[in-house]
Amino acid sequence: MINLQPMAPDPVPLSKSRYLNGLQCHKQLWWRVHEPDAPELALTPGQQNLFAQGRDVGARARDYVPGGELIDLPSHEYDNKVAATREALTRDVPALYEAWFLADDTYVGVDILERTSRGYKVIEVKASNSRKPEHLPDVAVQVHVARRAGLRVEQAEVMHLNGACRHPDLSNLFVREDVTPLVETALIGVGDQLAAQRQMLAGPLPEVAIGEHCTKPHDCPFISRCWPKLPDHHVSSLYRIDRRRAVELEANGYATIYDLPTDLELSAVHARQVKAIQTGQMVVEPSLKGALAPFVSPLAYLDFETVSLAIPRWPGCRPWQQVPVQFSVHLEEPGKGLSHRQWIADGPDDPRPALAEALVEACAGARKVVAYYASFERECVKQLREAVPSLAKDLERIERRLVDLLPTIRNHVYHPDFGGAFSIKRTLPALVPGLSYSDLKVQDGEVATVELQRLMLEGANTRAVERVALREDLLRYCERDTWAMVKLLETLRSLAVDQLELF
Repeated sequence: MINLQPMAPDPVPLSKSRYLNGLQCHKQLWWRVHEPDAPELALTPGQQNLFAQGRDVGARARDYVPGGELIDLPSHEYDNKVAATREALTRDVPALYEAWFLADDTYVGVDILERTSRGYKVIEVKASNSRKPEHLPDVAVQVHVARRAGLRVEQAEVMHLNGACRHPDLSNLFVREDVTPLVETALIGVGDQLAAQRQMLAGPLPEVAIGEHCTKPHDCPFISRCWPKLPDHHVSSLYRIDRRRAVELEANGYATIYDLPTDLELSAVHARQVKAIQTGQMVVEPSLKGALAPFVSPLAYLDFETVSLAIPRWPGCRPWQQVPVQFSVHLEEPGKGLSHRQWIADGPDDPRPALAEALVEACAGARKVVAYYASFERECVKQLREAVPSLAKDLERIERRLVDLLPTIRNHVYHPDFGGAFSIKRTLPALVPGLSYSDLKVQDGEVATVELQRLMLEGANTRAVERVALREDLLRYCERDTWAMVKLLETLRSLAVDQLELF
């Protein structure tokens, strides 16, 4: 007799990363598995950079657990890696790197598997400067699968970067934290969760309500699919409003800023924002004129760009330190108007001495140095003082002269087009129509950081024409930041004059 019953589909194999996605949200996991080519899953340049640096950290960590054997096979050959691991375990080696196991239809890769006197230790390497809560289920699923595959796992560690490490002494680049007791607790329910995820993946797209899990521990790439399209000027666009407060306002019938009652208690910034939205006009406080008093000519307008490396490579640098490698300065020169100075690193050597020297020269003669979110520029100058002590006094003078344009706008002006934010990308096109970043090839700081790193560290392997073009794109982006400040301050001064004429 022919069996006409439909065959049960093969179980969808899970992996460590899929398991962690499923812990955050079953719907996210379903989409990742059933739509692997979804446009939302395309990596941004910043994400690609983080993954690349994470791989470098993983490779470097092996030097701190020496003598091991690397399971060196292509990333997609899961079954071959499992078989190679099984074979390697028969040899008397102190450690395995990138060991792979399969159990419960789940593949896991172990960064470092270290042999102990009684069994094995699972070591998960992280490119962060500290252990995070989400690292525990990561290690737990590895221990679960390895044990189910027959391995005697006795201990578990998280090996992360050490924020106290300073180049060139990288002997303490990593911190190893024993998380065995925490992992043993986290193991409870791992098997049931794996089974639930496999069952879910065999069915249709699950229904999952939106909530805090959409952004914790990471932003879900599918938020735009799940979250309803919000009306213009939704209450969640109030500047830095707590999400719970926004939900509460909406539950009380105030879905948009237009709906908010006049007697609602608001902060000064929120009150300005509400007034601007409800009237459809920019709000300029009479206090703006006084807020502009610190901007005393001649002014230098300063912006830095940085690179951030997981493994430090210049003296005194720590893991993930934001190192200034480029600047732009627009300088007011008496009788000459504005001039532009700029500097950009062009190679793998420590950029800070040459940058600091160029910066001191570029800002010479300025009574005040204008920045947008000046705490960032202040930190960059502080780093330069530490790295180039011969220029410490000159750099300290620049640091003392810094004035911040951001709070001047935030505390005294609101335009309906700000959209609840005060970044220069939002305020510039609203206050200076026709001027934005849309005409540039490099349009945001994340891309600038990645491309600067490529220019510096991979420039020797880049075609000359491409290298020249990349350098020019980066220079134009940084220059736009300082030119934006010039035009913003010009607009603010004009608004202050107009405001005075009303009184």
